Amino acid sequence: MSFLAPFYLLLAGAAAVPLLLHLLRRNVGERVEFPAARYLQRAEREHSKSLRLRNLLLMLLRVLLLLLLALAAARPFVRGVGTGHGATAVAIVLDNSLSTTAVSGGVPAFNRLRDGAHAVLLAATPADRLWLVTADGALRAGSREALLNELARVSPLEGAGDLPLAFRRAGAAVRAAPLPARVVAVATDGQRTAWASARRIPDAVAVLAFDGPPPSNHAVLGVDVQPARWTPRGAVIARIAASDSVGYRIVLGNRTAARGIAARDERPSVRLSPPERGWQSGAVELEPDDFPADDARHFAVWIGAPPAASAAASAGPFVATALATLVADGRASAGSGVTITSADMLTGLPALLLVPADPLRIGAANRALARFNIPWRFGAAVATPTAAHGGGLDGVTVSRRYRLERQGGPAPSDTLASAGADAWAVAGPGYVLLASPIDPAATDLPLRAVFLPWLSQMLGQRLGAPAGDVGAPIVASPGAPLVLPAAVDAIESASGARRSIVSEHIDAPTERGVWFLLRAGRRVGALVVEAPDAESDLTRWRPRELAQRLGGADARGVTSPDALAHAAFTAGARHPFTTPLLVLAFLLLAAEAAVVRANRPVTA
Repeated sequence: MSFLAPFYLLLAGAAAVPLLLHLLRRNVGERVEFPAARYLQRAEREHSKSLRLRNLLLMLLRVLLLLLLALAAARPFVRGVGTGHGATAVAIVLDNSLSTTAVSGGVPAFNRLRDGAHAVLLAATPADRLWLVTADGALRAGSREALLNELARVSPLEGAGDLPLAFRRAGAAVRAAPLPARVVAVATDGQRTAWASARRIPDAVAVLAFDGPPPSNHAVLGVDVQPARWTPRGAVIARIAASDSVGYRIVLGNRTAARGIAARDERPSVRLSPPERGWQSGAVELEPDDFPADDARHFAVWIGAPPAASAAASAGPFVATALATLVADGRASAGSGVTITSADMLTGLPALLLVPADPLRIGAANRALARFNIPWRFGAAVATPTAAHGGGLDGVTVSRRYRLERQGGPAPSDTLASAGADAWAVAGPGYVLLASPIDPAATDLPLRAVFLPWLSQMLGQRLGAPAGDVGAPIVASPGAPLVLPAAVDAIESASGARRSIVSEHIDAPTERGVWFLLRAGRRVGALVVEAPDAESDLTRWRPRELAQRLGGADARGVTSPDALAHAAFTAGARHPFTTPLLVLAFLLLAAEAAVVRANRPVTA
C-alpha cells in the first residue's frame, strides 16, 4: 500500500479521544448512601454487564471510524484492490519497424498495434502521466489528447529501428515519474530478431503481440554487383529466400534488364552488358507476397566504356600479351587513357607502374614518383622468395622485389597486397605501383590464372574511373549516421529529388533506394539505403514468452488491443482505496448510531 497524502495519517491520533472519554467515564466521585435509591444499586448490578459491553462497542466503533477517516484522507493505493485505476505512469512502446507492414488477416500488423496504443490512451485519465515511444527511440510526452494526435501521425519506418533502445527509454521515463504505479505497455509484432538484445526492467510490463504463425514470406536478402564498376560488362547476383520457386526480374534504370525463375534458396546470377553509362540505379524484384517491403532490394553500379590502355616496351612482353587479350575480349580498348610502364619512364597519370628491369634506373624511378607526388619510393632490393597476400593475389610467389617506403605527407594511398611484412602493391589517385617487374624471374604472377582478372580490375576499377569518382557505393540503413566522401555537396534520389549537404557527417535518408552523390552537379558515387536483411525473418515470440522476457513472471501478454488497455492499468497498477474506506466508515457510523439508539431511554 502507498499513500498520495501520507501527512493525513497524523489524523489517526484523534482515535485516542474516544478511548480517553471511555476511561474518564469510569472515574466516580464520593459515594453517598440514599435509602430511597438503594433499589437502583440492584438494577445497576443487573445491567452493568450489558452497559460495559455497550460502552466498549461504542468505543471500538468510534476509534475505527476515526482511523478509517484518517486513512481515507491519506488517499491510499493498493495493488490489485480498489475501484478504477489510480494515477499511473504509462509509457507505450509502439513497434512501427518495417516488419509491421506484413499483412495478417488482410490488414498490416501495424494497424492492429496502433489500435492497441490507441486503446491504452483512451483508458487513461487526466491524473496519469503518459509517453509514446516508437521503434526509432523517439520519445513523446504529453496529455492523452496530445498523444492521440501524435499517434495518428505515426507510420511504419523504412528500417528496423531499435526496439530494445525504445524499451529502455520507456522504462526510464516511467521510473522518473513520482507516481505510485508504473507500467510499460508494448505493442509489437514480436519479431524475434528485433527483441534479441532486450533486457528486463523492474516495472510492470504489458505486451500486445500475435499468437499465430507469421505470414509466409519470400525475400531478396541481398544483391552483389560484380565487379563494382562495369566496363561495360558485369554480373548481378541475388540472394533470395523462398519456400518455393519464385519469379524475379532485374531492373536497371527505367527498364527491365532480365527476368527469370529462382528455385528455393537459389542465388540467381545474371550477366549484363547494358548500354547505359555512368552511375545507374537498379533493383532485384520478386512477385508480391504478404510482406511486400522485402520483395525488392536496390543496388547501384557505375557503367563505362572499356578502359583505353597502352603498354610501353618497358612493361615487358607478358603485359603486352595480357593487354591484347583484354582488348580482344572487350574488357579494354587500345588507347592512351592508362599507361602500363616502368616507373622510370613515367610521363603522366593514370598509370600502372612497375619496377625498372635495370637496377641502375631505380634512382630515376624514385625521382619520377616524386615529380608526380606519389608518396612511395623504391628502397632496398630483396631476393628472398615469399608469398604475396591480399588484393586477390594470395599465394603468388615473389622472388625479387624492392621494399616500398612511404614518404611525404598524408597523401591518400591503399596497400593492395603485401609480400612478407612489406607492401608489394599499392595504389592511390591515378596510380597503381607494383614492387616487382612482371616477369617470371621476379614473380610467377604472369603465369597464374589470376593475372588477367587482376590486370582487368586495375585498369577498369582503379585506373579507368573518372577523375573525382568516390569508388564503390556506400551502403547504409535508413536514418543511420554515416560519413560522406569529401567535397560531396548534394545527394539525388533516383527520381531526381535533391538534398543539399553541408557536412560530411549526415544521417542516411529514411527512404529506401539509391541516392547519387553529387559534386558540382556531377554524379561521383552512390548511396544505397536498405533495411537489414534480418527484417525479413518474421519469426515471432508468443505474447506470454515476450512478456516474461521483458518484465518477468508478473508481466502480462495479450493478443487484442482492448486487452492491452486493461492489462496496462492492472498488470502492476495500484488502485485508489479511498472509496471502499469511506463506504466502510459510513457503515461504522450507521452501526454506532444504531447502538446509541438501542440504549436510549424511552420517555412517556
